[in-house]
Amino acid sequence: MPAAAGAQDQTPPIRDAGELIAEYDAERPARRLTGHLTHVVGALALGVSLYALYAVFNPIPVLPYRMGFLAAVLPLTFLAYRPGLRVPRWFARSASGNVPALDNPGIVDWILAGASVVVCAYPLVAFDEFIRRTFAPSALDLIMGAGCVLLVLEATRRTVGAILPVICVGFVGYAYYGGYLPLDWVVGHRGYDLERIVVQLYMGTEGLFGVPLDVAASYIVLFTIYGAVLEYSGAGAFFVNISFAAFRRSAAAPGRTVTLAGFLLGTVSGSGTATAVSLGSVAWPILRRAGYPREQGGGVLAAAGIGAILSPPTLGAAAFIIAEYLKVSYLAVLLYATVPTLLYYLGIILAVEMDARRFGTRGVEVAADSPWRLLGRFGYHFSSLIAIVVLMALGVSPFRAVVYATVMAFLLSFLDREHRLGPRRAAQALSAGTLGVLPVAATTAAAGIIVGVVTLTALGLKGSRIIVDLAGGELVLTAVVAALAVLILGLAVPVTASFIIAAVIIGPALQSLGVPSEAAYMFIFYYAVLSEVTPPTALAAVAASAITGGNAFKTMMMTWKYTLPAFLVPFAFVLAPAGRALLWQAPLPQVLLALAVSGLAVAALAVATGGWMIHRAAWPERLLAAGAAITLLSLQPAAVATGLALLAAALLVHLVLRRSAAGRGRSSVAHQAKEGK
Repeated sequence: MPAAAGAQDQTPPIRDAGELIAEYDAERPARRLTGHLTHVVGALALGVSLYALYAVFNPIPVLPYRMGFLAAVLPLTFLAYRPGLRVPRWFARSASGNVPALDNPGIVDWILAGASVVVCAYPLVAFDEFIRRTFAPSALDLIMGAGCVLLVLEATRRTVGAILPVICVGFVGYAYYGGYLPLDWVVGHRGYDLERIVVQLYMGTEGLFGVPLDVAASYIVLFTIYGAVLEYSGAGAFFVNISFAAFRRSAAAPGRTVTLAGFLLGTVSGSGTATAVSLGSVAWPILRRAGYPREQGGGVLAAAGIGAILSPPTLGAAAFIIAEYLKVSYLAVLLYATVPTLLYYLGIILAVEMDARRFGTRGVEVAADSPWRLLGRFGYHFSSLIAIVVLMALGVSPFRAVVYATVMAFLLSFLDREHRLGPRRAAQALSAGTLGVLPVAATTAAAGIIVGVVTLTALGLKGSRIIVDLAGGELVLTAVVAALAVLILGLAVPVTASFIIAAVIIGPALQSLGVPSEAAYMFIFYYAVLSEVTPPTALAAVAASAITGGNAFKTMMMTWKYTLPAFLVPFAFVLAPAGRALLWQAPLPQVLLALAVSGLAVAALAVATGGWMIHRAAWPERLLAAGAAITLLSLQPAAVATGLALLAAALLVHLVLRRSAAGRGRSSVAHQAKEGK
């Protein structure tokens, strides 16, 4: 066993998965309610789920539905999330270790919840008159609007931290004070008073109740309900079991298992951090026994978890916003993501195979049924996932498709006595679905503030002009600047918010240089997701390190290494027309050719970062492989030929160096034998 692996015996006990998710995942409710409040909040969340399901088959006008949805979820947010005031662990828990009533909402939380209902439902009391007053709002309209903005910012602060609300306040400040800037400045404008800003954010469809919130209220809530029903029906446990059963005793089997399980679990959780934690609590003991060092094991867990956000058929919340912005079906967005997802997981698998050889890992015997037996008994869990895609391909709306898939998962749960969804468990699943959407709803409503200001001040066009000018009008430099901007933005705010902000400011910059809208938005989407694995705020890696006991920063760097292909692939479909084939924007033969060439590029990049080819690779062949990866990903005929030549040269150098090393080894042995004689 390697020395690094031998230290695993000193790894601290694995912490509770739910505790880790609450601590590191900004997408999950942080409170653990006790007593009758559990039932109260559960009943309210159940009502929201039923409201969302009802609206699918009995459409409600767009703006009233968004207002009603926010009036329902915003109060729940104040009840389900703490105000952020930290107390010592010894004080926050009773002597028995249980969470006491201190974790339940206090009087301030109830006041904020009640105020949320008032400000969000106020426009619905006399909706037609409210809309007519847009050009001459009353004092009460402005008070309610300002109150709604403040409550959304507080709910966002509770769910995802203070940075996004601060950014929103900065945008509002820009709208108000921007009039003091010289008009000949790029970002200067004529200025807007508070009345005009409040009207923009509260009394129309360009602010709080804009497209981002609509996506949360229509698409995302339905998918979180579906994911919760799948989880409660036992699909999560099955996905882990089938992954362990698929790979048995090979040295790379534990890493392959984690990768496959991460992909499958992501369809249930929809969260990279939650997937990494849930998977790690089961898989890390096996990785440890196989000989994985702590940081490498944590890197595999985090990379597999983050990949879930990039993977069909659920993807992340931002993917639904792409469909709305592009005015295309969600199925089209799934097609865009298919090839990049394959390349992402190819990179992880190759890295796992190389690490298994570098660290001398070994297969681990795991008690599990045969994969065929598991498929025969529980394979029905895949059917609802397949049904979503098939129904959308047949022309069914994504809303109804996911509802039908949810009903299918519910009915199929009765095939498993342990996980059948009786009335109580079904209600719990529906409640969990709503609780899962709370932070996304708060985030999208807050992002609507930014979109509203950008629309009001035309900041999107101005910001894109700054980016293009900074890059000198060169597409390559513009793409690099855009990628860095999204990554930096993603360090501070969640994926959904960073995508929305970047889409309205950075998207026009790429499009102004001839990049198609779908390529520009997918480029931004991937970098928004990849900001989750970028140091120093890679929460999935930090959570994984808490499980493995490894160094958090080193775990981040290992996660970054495993996901490196995903950082380069988006450039392929932005910089070259041939790269659009990676988004299925070409005939099938071109798509397959682009996939094959990009697969070779990912393999070359894995050699460069993993230090392994046929045997351990030295720096000469690793540098050649890195050059091959970059040139192959351009997908231009001349560059592809150059990349293939570099890859062949890397292999040749590797074989020559290996033969030379073997020759020196034989000479040394012969010399020692001669000296001994």
